[in-house]
Amino acid sequence: MVICFVFMDLKEIKDKEKWNQFLKTVSPNRFSQSWEWGEFSRQRGFSIRRWGIKRGEELLALISLEEHVLGAGKKYWYAPAGPVFKRELPQKDKIKFLQLIKDKGQKENIIFSRLESGEDCLDLEFNFKETINIQPQKSLLLDLRKREEEILALMHQKTRYNIRLAFKKGVKIRKGGLDDFPAWWEIMKKTGDRDKFRLHDREHYKKMIEFFKENPGDLELKFYLAEYKGEIIAGNIVSFFGDTATYLHGASSHQYRKLMAPYALQWQAIREAKEKGCVFYDFYGIDEEKWPGITRFKKGFGGEEVDRGGTRDFIFNRTWYNIYKILREIRRKF
Repeated sequence: MVICFVFMDLKEIKDKEKWNQFLKTVSPNRFSQSWEWGEFSRQRGFSIRRWGIKRGEELLALISLEEHVLGAGKKYWYAPAGPVFKRELPQKDKIKFLQLIKDKGQKENIIFSRLESGEDCLDLEFNFKETINIQPQKSLLLDLRKREEEILALMHQKTRYNIRLAFKKGVKIRKGGLDDFPAWWEIMKKTGDRDKFRLHDREHYKKMIEFFKENPGDLELKFYLAEYKGEIIAGNIVSFFGDTATYLHGASSHQYRKLMAPYALQWQAIREAKEKGCVFYDFYGIDEEKWPGITRFKKGFGGEEVDRGGTRDFIFNRTWYNIYKILREIRRKF
């Protein structure tokens, strides 16, 4: 495919303020493409690339990429929830942007870029390859523009009851710190086993809490804890970026399940998100087959189900991509 670029070129974006300002024009706002999330990924050891295209001084599209090393000098890029396009950007400009990224990747011997743009229409142009989802494909968005009474009224009756029951039973919600992390992590490990979802390693969560406490910015991370008689029995990590609060991680003690602490935690975060002016509360991941209990719990809060289109590989080198797939399948068998 030959494309003529009249006015566009791939630009490295170095202005944090302009980067985040652009992201906030595309709603719901995507925390994982924010400048701060890129810096957190850099701390985790990834090289970060930030590129965009402009018309004059106006940003039209951007992408934040993590560079992953595969071995034998081969690499791929990963764009969590990216790229991000200006609203109503013509299809031809989206294609130009992706072609520029492909050209850049081929020059740097990158095998492919893993995208989560949700732009199904671009598949026809580039023949993306569907792959296993890294981030959840389906989510639940709660509209916070309604009054609290309306939000509660649209919840399942049992969810409303459990929120009130938790506080009536004496569950207390507070913000946590690093001193609380060991207790929360023990609960998190048991939660992962119980609900059958894969966890990051311990240091990932610890560094996340630590990084965003030490580096305040447009992206905030709040560590909520539920206590009963002074004992931590549940806890959530919630991000706040622009118009969207996102429930990222949660853990709860099975021993104290009758106290309904997870319901109180969610309601506290929802109320704070509304107070901060957020438009959406994103429950982040639902799947009836993989996580039936978690999905049922989240759906009890109401909201609109959204499908973000899944994860696709944008292939720059077909030969090496096929080798990568073969080796990946072999590793999974052992």
